[in-house]
Amino acid sequence: MTTAAFLRHLAFAGALALLSAAIVRLMIGARVMDTPDDRKAHDRPTPKSGGVGVVMAFLIGTFVLYRYAEFSRIAEPYFRGVIEASAAIALVAFIDDLKDWPFTVKLGAQVLAALAAVGTGLYVHAFSVPYVGQVELGWVGALLTVVWLLFATNALNFIDGLNGLAAGVALIASVFLAAIAEGQGGWFVYFAALLLAAGLLGFLPFNFPRARIFMGDVGSQFCGFVLAVLGVAASRFTGVQFSFLLVPMLLSGVLFDVAFTLARRALRGERITAPHRGHLYQIAQRSGVPATAVAAAHWAFAAFGGLCCLLFIAVPAHWKPEVALLPLVPQVGWVAFVRDRARRAGITAW
Repeated sequence: MTTAAFLRHLAFAGALALLSAAIVRLMIGARVMDTPDDRKAHDRPTPKSGGVGVVMAFLIGTFVLYRYAEFSRIAEPYFRGVIEASAAIALVAFIDDLKDWPFTVKLGAQVLAALAAVGTGLYVHAFSVPYVGQVELGWVGALLTVVWLLFATNALNFIDGLNGLAAGVALIASVFLAAIAEGQGGWFVYFAALLLAAGLLGFLPFNFPRARIFMGDVGSQFCGFVLAVLGVAASRFTGVQFSFLLVPMLLSGVLFDVAFTLARRALRGERITAPHRGHLYQIAQRSGVPATAVAAAHWAFAAFGGLCCLLFIAVPAHWKPEVALLPLVPQVGWVAFVRDRARRAGITAW
């Protein structure tokens, strides 16, 4: 990519960030309120659905992409499927912000959106395994992709409980993913990640360190779904074996927190779909760690995951599985730290 082209892309992203910020400001005035309760960290009613700015910046950007940048498209059915499914997720999540639907309704909508994306053919068809070659997955690949889309979508939604945490993680992941995709010639992933980063950049100043507005489900579910879909698209980077691991590495802190929490609650015999405040990040904040520090820790996890991705691309194929596990190393330390803080604060989370 030439320097002039890169500067044009940055200028376009900057314009979308300003558009996102303007829409977020309007949503503050719309007064779609998030009222405090026992599960939430805030103590006063605060506007939500600021994610509308992120969604609109992304969708307007992809319209321009579709209209004027044909070289950056993936195949037509995939492109339309991704955009339509993402827009559907955002619409249902926004209505949920207004109506507070049960989780089963939200999950049903997510399943339909995931099936719509996979139905276009955008799923992991094969793994490239060192010394073995291409391993075709068939229908198993489609099933695994649906599970991945649902898990990543809800993981970012579950983690959106402290100012700036989910938005900051998604922003860092998007920036790294855009840089990686540019190096691999994955132009759809590059532009889509850049557009998502632009929308988040316009939103984040309104949410961190003091929250004038929250993303709401419309923002967190949308960001999770888009990043998950881009992870599937990134699995087709021909120059990187195991490239389907890139986005999970970028979101390692989020995915680990949710998986660890679900496993811990299941082992304790708790109903995993019941509302709770048992995520690691929530326990850390409840035990006295400042919310800004918890968010910063998760930003650091995302940045470390991004650096691991760069190393992952550079090392020979037989080292890639080991490098892919590196983002889990700080999670072990984080668990030990949170457990110690919880014990000292008298929180019985384990």
